[in-house]
Amino acid sequence: MDVEGTTTPISFVYDVLFPYAWAHMGMFLQTHMSDPEAQTQIHLLREEHETDQENEMGPPAWDEKQELDSAERYALWLMGEDRKSTVLKWLQGRIWTEGYRRGELRSVVFPDVQPALERWHRAQRRIAIFSSGSILAQKDLFAHTVSGDLSQYIEEYFDTTVGAKQLSASYTRIATRLGEAPEDILFVSDVVTELDAALGAGYETRVCLRPGNRPQPHTDSHAVIRSFDDLT
Repeated sequence: MDVEGTTTPISFVYDVLFPYAWAHMGMFLQTHMSDPEAQTQIHLLREEHETDQENEMGPPAWDEKQELDSAERYALWLMGEDRKSTVLKWLQGRIWTEGYRRGELRSVVFPDVQPALERWHRAQRRIAIFSSGSILAQKDLFAHTVSGDLSQYIEEYFDTTVGAKQLSASYTRIATRLGEAPEDILFVSDVVTELDAALGAGYETRVCLRPGNRPQPHTDSHAVIRSFDDLT
């Protein structure tokens, strides 16, 4: 399953999670500036910035003498661009982890999600997530929902380290890691381009129409569901 717009309202992501990451980005970078892992991510962020400059994408200037300020400005610019940057998703995931641990964040899922996960778990279905959010962010979201800890039902998590969600090769890699034939996997998402990629890899697909989701191009390639209760 996808997360945003499939298990979780888009409004929670854009109205709660993203503003929280935006407000805490500078403090997180300042607090963790000496952590080796954070230093590695800042270095990768700088490399991504250089690529954007070379491609004339218009990122904010990077001042080597004020690296943390530059990293914050660029990370916030990426958020404004809604970039599916692996480094940005790492930063956001770490910020949200701290928010969940402080009790400042609790995630939201649609009402049909918890009973569906329990039902599929009892039926011994394997449940996995593929989201552009980091694996850490995915785990935290399902572990800290207003419906309780739902992470116990989820076997695997995949993020963009396996590839972009619009590429069939990403779904082929996921099938390999799961040790399953693609035709035995059902992928559910609210985004048709992702479903097209999964279908190209041999998956079964369902397009999930939830309240508040973005309009999608009409297609006869994917059956429609409006709730996980529609999956039998």
